[in-house]
Amino acid sequence: MNLNNAHIGEEYIIKEIITDDEEMDAFLFSLGCYSGEPITVISRLRGGCVVSIKDGRYNIDNQLAGAIAI
Repeated sequence: MNLNNAHIGEEYIIKEIITDDEEMDAFLFSLGCYSGEPITVISRLRGGCVVSIKDGRYNIDNQLAGAIAI
């Protein structure tokens, strides 16, 4: 299951980042988004969602959300 299928307000633990794009992987890592970290979907927007990672809130698009396995 990836982040696009997550329920709003429920905390999940990131299992892995599934991407062949090194730039995307590095960007997600810089947000604190890597295996073992908790992540929560705060709200959904038309092109993506707002997530909470390590006490920070970020707006990520559907492509990034699809790369985050929970």
